[in-house]
Amino acid sequence: MPDRTIPSALLALLLAACAPSETPTGEDPQAGEEGLPATAKPGVLAELRADLAAPRHRSDGGGRAWLVLGEDEDGHGQVGRPQRWEFAFEVGPHGLQAGGALYFQVPPFWGWSTPQASRERAPGYTLVRTDAAGVTLTPRTLQRTLLQIEVAGRALESGERIELVYGAGPALAIPDQYAERDSLFLFAVDGDGDGIRGRVEDCPTIDILPAKPAMLVAHLGSTSRPGAGVRLTLAVLDGAASRGCEVTGAVTLRSVPEGFTVPEELALAAGDGGCLTVELTAPAEGTWRLEALFEGDGHAFEARTNPLWVDQDQEPIFWGDLHGHSNFTDGTGLPEDYFRYARDVAALDLVALTDHDHYGMMHFLDARPQMWEEIRQQVEAFHDPGRFVTLLAYEWTNWIHGHRHVLYFEDEGEVLSALDERFDTPAELWDALRGLPALTMAHHSAGGPVATDWSFAPDPVLEPVTEVMSVHGSSEAEDSPSRIYSFLPGNSVRDALDDGYILGFVGSGDGHDGHPGLAHLSPFYGYQPARPDRGRPERMGNGGLAAIRATELSRASLLEALRARRTHATSGPRILLEASLGGQPMGSTVCAADLPERARLDLRVSATSPIEHIDLVRSGALVERTLVGDREDLRSASFLTDLVAGEYVYLRVLQADGALAWSSPFFLE
Repeated sequence: MPDRTIPSALLALLLAACAPSETPTGEDPQAGEEGLPATAKPGVLAELRADLAAPRHRSDGGGRAWLVLGEDEDGHGQVGRPQRWEFAFEVGPHGLQAGGALYFQVPPFWGWSTPQASRERAPGYTLVRTDAAGVTLTPRTLQRTLLQIEVAGRALESGERIELVYGAGPALAIPDQYAERDSLFLFAVDGDGDGIRGRVEDCPTIDILPAKPAMLVAHLGSTSRPGAGVRLTLAVLDGAASRGCEVTGAVTLRSVPEGFTVPEELALAAGDGGCLTVELTAPAEGTWRLEALFEGDGHAFEARTNPLWVDQDQEPIFWGDLHGHSNFTDGTGLPEDYFRYARDVAALDLVALTDHDHYGMMHFLDARPQMWEEIRQQVEAFHDPGRFVTLLAYEWTNWIHGHRHVLYFEDEGEVLSALDERFDTPAELWDALRGLPALTMAHHSAGGPVATDWSFAPDPVLEPVTEVMSVHGSSEAEDSPSRIYSFLPGNSVRDALDDGYILGFVGSGDGHDGHPGLAHLSPFYGYQPARPDRGRPERMGNGGLAAIRATELSRASLLEALRARRTHATSGPRILLEASLGGQPMGSTVCAADLPERARLDLRVSATSPIEHIDLVRSGALVERTLVGDREDLRSASFLTDLVAGEYVYLRVLQADGALAWSSPFFLE
């Protein structure tokens, strides 16, 4: 049977689900239906189930499509550069009836021109033709990025062709704003004209090359002991933070403290893809940052690293992005590229690729074991304990109870689909995972694409932490800066804590741009580079990272740390945050009876830009706001009185550039 292609109404919601809008998007007219949680979007589920159940004619999805190349053409595109592409479609063995249609779907995200046949001088103008005598083709744009080509006159027979020129007019067609391999052009066929279509098996793809170099990013390991090794990663990227800029030149390090052993020359050479990683030797105890200057090929870019804590007794802090997508579903780039970016550009310590079980533009993971196997093989290939940890993972895409990502901390794991009636509630999912080295995490829980149904109490072993920040915004609370769009009052993470749930905090990107760990540098997610000529400072976009305190960089140690809630969350920048209450670390359950009447709360923060203020949240209320000013490093001690069992306390940090950080809560018992 031909593979399904995403229904039109569902595609509209899919497009909305990736939009960083502050206004409600993708609203479901059936939401709030009797017997369902207020968070549910049953209309989306109905679309998915109807598509699964719809009978396909043998001609649906038939045929083949390919990119037509001239002698001097390679088919590559470049970010932001208008271009023309020609495609050919050959009818399959069962024909294409009069009244049937061919569908042409360009990549639905990141700024591709919508294919249209009505305005010849506008971007995306698409010329459609056939040499089949007696056949009339009528193209029309159904919705953003989707063109229908209806067949009339007579049936197209097996082997006859339809040709499409995308970008046939003088304005050409505008491609992706992100560099990626295998950007998909999807073809689907409704062979008998009943309105039900199937996807053509092998659809053409093209590679999108990066734009010109525009920035330098520099990342240091966040913790070290004096004299120990610490890794520095440098990358020259284009304006959307895509890798692959082939540059040659040298990097000079400045603000280098005494004892920080640095190579004499840091050179970027052709073939490096603009990336370089070197091992340095940590200096004496303290908080350190380096400044880097790249010069080469007529470019000069400056960058400043994240803070590094050097202390003889410093507990390691590892950075992870536990939620993101490739073009296997609704993101950009291949799984291999996702892991390579996480390691060689974003310098993450751990990463998970969480493509959807049943959603997006590609084939579905729950129906394509070979896709899941490809992800598993890439996870295995990149996994390097002590250097870079990869997790096998996917997104449980449930439109009634909310989305969760499922993380496996071993080599194997199953896709337990949210469309499978055995696993379509959180309780059933946890029952299937019980006893395994696995975790689930609720995300965009306060709104966004779909909010979380908190009526299912998170399993304390399988879901000890929750995502408070991603590209969709913050789900922490109604008063949170960068609050998530389509916010649902009463459904935030803080509301869940008020209901007695014990959850640590993490951030994760949920990036669809192929840039795990650096989604906050994407203009699509709100990033604004500094414009000194206009007096505009740099402004961070939305993203998310998890900071995990583990004894070593291994799956077992990271799993143990996450289950103990030894975490803090950021909106992407690597803000270091450490807090203790009565000597107990954040994430702890603390016996209220063991605390003195005035319990000491200690805080240490090292930021990536000046700290604007720090908020203290106690049992559902913002009880104190401390204005900091222009400092980036802060140590403080305060005292809390009258703490009683059932309360919780956490801290929230806001930087002047909009970046955020949260401690995991302390829970009083």
